[in-house]
Amino acid sequence: MTRLLSADEITALVTETLIRCRTSRENAQAVARALLGAELAGQAGHGLRRMPSYCAQALSGKVDGMAAARSRETRPAALSVDAAHGFAYPALELALAWLPAAARRNGIAMAGIHRSHHCGVAGLVVEQLAEDGLVGLLFANTPGAMAPWGGRHALFGTDPIAFAAPLDGADPVVVDISLSKVARGKIMAASQQGRDIPEGWALDANGNPTTDAKEALKGTMVPMGDAKGTALAIMVELLCAGLTGANYGYEASSFFDGEGAAPGTGQLVIAIDPTAFGDGALDRFAVLAGAIDGMDGARLPGRRRQALKARLLAEGVPCDDALLREIEALGR
Repeated sequence: MTRLLSADEITALVTETLIRCRTSRENAQAVARALLGAELAGQAGHGLRRMPSYCAQALSGKVDGMAAARSRETRPAALSVDAAHGFAYPALELALAWLPAAARRNGIAMAGIHRSHHCGVAGLVVEQLAEDGLVGLLFANTPGAMAPWGGRHALFGTDPIAFAAPLDGADPVVVDISLSKVARGKIMAASQQGRDIPEGWALDANGNPTTDAKEALKGTMVPMGDAKGTALAIMVELLCAGLTGANYGYEASSFFDGEGAAPGTGQLVIAIDPTAFGDGALDRFAVLAGAIDGMDGARLPGRRRQALKARLLAEGVPCDDALLREIEALGR
């Protein structure tokens, strides 16, 4: 059975539950904004289904729910953000508050986040920059879940990459991909629901293909594009951990439980002023967007999610009764 929840109901549920679980109201509200955004994007694996693990981590201290993210400018166009082993979302909001003005001053600006955590739906971060008229890029590393091509042991996370570009008079183009064949959150959701996963998504701990979601969580993810996916993961790990001082994926503890040390992962967010090389970029963006839109069967990345958001805001977000009962019991 499912219930339909309004945006306000989801926000209140997440905020009040996290406050019961040793999280400040300010941080809980930042998490609530992100989880609501994930639900409205149709990304349930990054939405309310994260609450049991988030609360377990806040209660155990693996995530510091009271942390205050801090930042310092290291160059005119570079901001170093310390998430202080708290949730990633307050640190990302700090970066997003600084990036637009810095990008317009310098043509490009970047924020590197360390001692961070799960960043949710990466596309939401860059979409916010695009809605402010900027080109956005985000790279995030995550706990080890993929082996180097030909290897058996997980070194890289599923390591999402997101990109967004503004369009005059239209919603932005938004590209959001995981470097595994599917996001690990989908396997977590299948495990919670007791469902099998399709073959080809993941390998078990012995390196064999599996359709058992629980065994998949113990093993490794199949990379997108085979060796090309793991090559891109090397790039993301170097940008998010090598550059920022965060943990590499193989050094990070799980996002899914309250055990062990803080994950300490990283994110790199880049904002580009589309007028950096002169006027005309938005017109050129529109040319390619129009060519895609005008082709039968083709669709601009982000359009399905943007339409879904409008519908869910109007009709309500379907939420599993059992999950809601579990969330409502957390911290009591």
